[in-house]
Formats: sequence, structure tokens, C-alpha cells
Amino acid sequence: MHTRNFDLIAFDWDGTLFDSTQIIVRCIQAAVCDVGGRQPTQQAAAYVIGLGLMQALAHAAPDVPPKKYPELGERYRHHYAAHVNDLSLFDGVLPMLAALKARGHLMAVATGKSRRGLDETLHSVELKGVFDASRTADETAGKPDPRMLHELMAQFGLPASRILMIGDTTHDLKMALNAGCPSVGVSYGAHEPATFTSLNPLHVAHSVEELHQWLLANG
Repeated sequence: MHTRNFDLIAFDWDGTLFDSTQIIVRCIQAAVCDVGGRQPTQQAAAYVIGLGLMQALAHAAPDVPPKKYPELGERYRHHYAAHVNDLSLFDGVLPMLAALKARGHLMAVATGKSRRGLDETLHSVELKGVFDASRTADETAGKPDPRMLHELMAQFGLPASRILMIGDTTHDLKMALNAGCPSVGVSYGAHEPATFTSLNPLHVAHSVEELHQWLLANG
């Protein structure tokens, strides 16, 4: 029997399990233009993925005054809703999650999405019962604040060393570092993997299949 190195595996959502990076970038760009801001570059819009929505939009649109943030958020949600049916899990995610569950790992989602946004996604039949817990930015604190991971530690009575955080952005890996948890980065999401080095991930996976194999060998 395989000895588990981690009792709980916490996944970021967008860009890690869910293939949504490019659509989120386009929605951020469109929302900023809608309220009269200068369109952020693709790199600037991708950088903020994983942050809480208002934190992300404020960073991506420095020329938009704070009084327009509610409208900016509404325009982002409008554009995102138009694409929600275009989004899907990356190929290989469901078999990976099933293999980890079969081996007895607890699994959680720690995301910059809102509770409402995550719940809408998790209602799909294929994801029912897969995750043992989830934390969202609007009900805890946005990344890289470690509160999501601290709450998961408390919920399951686990030390930081027994929780592995997996994500596609520096925000995810900084959150893990701030919480004292080990991390793994994935290079197929929003941030360039070269930016991960200083955050000491145990591994950087370049595909879901590679992540799956690494977790089977090292998780």
C-alpha cells in the first residue's frame, strides 16, 4: 500500500483544473473597456487571475476610479456569463481526481472565484462528491493571504506539512508559502513558470498527465 505524503490536496480552480484562462483574460479586457478604462494587455489581465474579483479588476484597470468598481465587476460577470458554457475541465482532470480519491486523499478547492461562481461550476454531475471542502476569496481572503489554507487545516485538523497546494499562478504558490504548506505549480495556466522558482514549488508540471503521474509517485 502506498504511504501518502499529503492527506489533503488543495487545487486552485481556473487555469489549474478548469480551462478558462483565455476566456477570463478576454472578459477582463472587455469589462475594463466597457467602463472607459484602457484595455489591459493580455499579460496584465492574465496576471490577476486567481485574485479576488475586485482586487483583480483594480489591479488590471489602474486608470478606472474606485467608484466604478461595482460597474466594472458587473460588466465582467456579464461577459463571463456569456461564455460559461464554453468552459470545461482540462482533459485528464477527472481521472486524476478519481485516482487520488481512490487512494484516500482528501481534496479541496481554494480559489479566487466567488462562492456563487464556484458553486455553479461544482453542480455538474461529474463533480458531485469529488471535493471534501472548498474555499473562495469572497468568504475568506484573496490570495496570497493564507486564510483559505489555514481554514482547511483547522477544518480537518491537519498540520501545514500534510496539505499540498497546486496552482497555476504565483498567487497560489505565495499563499502556500505564507501558510507553510508545500506546493506544486502547473505551467499550462495563467502565469509563466519561470516566475515560480523563488516560491520553491516541489515540482512544476507541464500537463495534467504529468501532474497526475507526479502525484501518484509523490503525493
